[in-house]
Amino acid sequence: MFKQLGLIGCGLMGGSFALALKRAGMVRSVVGYSKSPSTTERARKLGVIDIEASSALQAVSGSDVVLLAVPVAATEATLKAIRHLVTRDILVMDVGSTKRDVVDAARRSLKEQVGSFVPCHPMAGKESSGVEHADADLYQGRQVIITPIERTLVAQLKKAQQAWEAVGGVVVKMAPDAHDAAIAAVSHLPHLLAFAYMNGIAGQSGADDFLALAGPGFRDFSRIAASDPTMWRDILLANKTELLAQSRKFRESLTALEALVAAGNGEGLATQIRQAREVREPWRMGGT
Repeated sequence: MFKQLGLIGCGLMGGSFALALKRAGMVRSVVGYSKSPSTTERARKLGVIDIEASSALQAVSGSDVVLLAVPVAATEATLKAIRHLVTRDILVMDVGSTKRDVVDAARRSLKEQVGSFVPCHPMAGKESSGVEHADADLYQGRQVIITPIERTLVAQLKKAQQAWEAVGGVVVKMAPDAHDAAIAAVSHLPHLLAFAYMNGIAGQSGADDFLALAGPGFRDFSRIAASDPTMWRDILLANKTELLAQSRKFRESLTALEALVAAGNGEGLATQIRQAREVREPWRMGGT
């Protein structure tokens, strides 16, 4: 059990973690800080946090576990702001969607205390952001990827795993580079495609008529296009090398399908569709 959680970023991800950790009886109190004082105040009124902090450093003071739930681009500045209070006895985690850049930021900022930092990426979220959407069940049954480095302290790694399992997460360990490559394929590229798809429709003269006929398939395919613009701008730029590599692979596959359609090659098209179905089927049956 933790004495105090220092929550830096009282939005959906951080707020949900705080609520879930409280419900699990794993923390006695939560001190929260957000860049916007009104967000911090709202988090306290909603019972997400117990005490409002006026700075990130104040949120860390007296805490034995700290969660950074800030945009990936703000990770380094946040770590620099709190590094004077980071010791071997404090567990510091993040929830960033990219890990190589976060690890590099932690090395530069925390220096000899980088072992207290455990990089994490919970595969969970909603289209609606903000502390008012915080949900204690957000991480239930969801994979949480932890990417320790060679200097990560064994004790802190164990605490991190226990904390995420306590909030319902299924912990998976990966190297930071492997994480970024995999997430580019299964998360970042789908978001990029959803944004491009919606913009492609919106740019046509008949867009309103097209959208009026949209059904469940369109809703499912386009759902992630409703994601937070600022957050996803930062994520896509942070992982641009792996993302662009995946985008090239996608264009190759799309070009091949277009060629089959243009040639009227029904047999070849059916083969490609069948192949896609076979790859998707075990994933669907597994319910993940």
